[in-house]
Amino acid sequence: MANFNRVILLGNLTRDPELRYTPSGAQVCNFDLAVNRSYTTQAGERRDEVCFITVVAWGKQAETCAEFLSKGRAALVEGRLSQRSWETPEGQKRSKHEVVAERVQFIGGRKGAEEETPSGGRKGAEEETPSVPGEEEPPF
Repeated sequence: MANFNRVILLGNLTRDPELRYTPSGAQVCNFDLAVNRSYTTQAGERRDEVCFITVVAWGKQAETCAEFLSKGRAALVEGRLSQRSWETPEGQKRSKHEVVAERVQFIGGRKGAEEETPSGGRKGAEEETPSVPGEEEPPF
């Protein structure tokens, strides 16, 4: 029997990314996505549901996410689901599911203030979206 662990999410960051380094010097970036789902109840009422998901990116991709992403910005994440377990200082066992990013596509304009173009105009959300260096864009 084969196994398959693939997650594709499109959502908005709920906080700025946090870039850290492991003791061995590896880059790791954590950020949270809010993913919305709209549905209709049996009574015909429209409802929205929000799911908050932690995403972890490693290596050069971690640095790129920290540079280009910010709270409120949309991102498309492709990766795998992972469960992490630990024990608190009080001895309580904890666990958390998170998505380990294999590919991150930045949606919309760049992080930070608008920049002027050479012609004197303003760049905003219509600006070309940067992708993680060395990776292809998703096939959709």
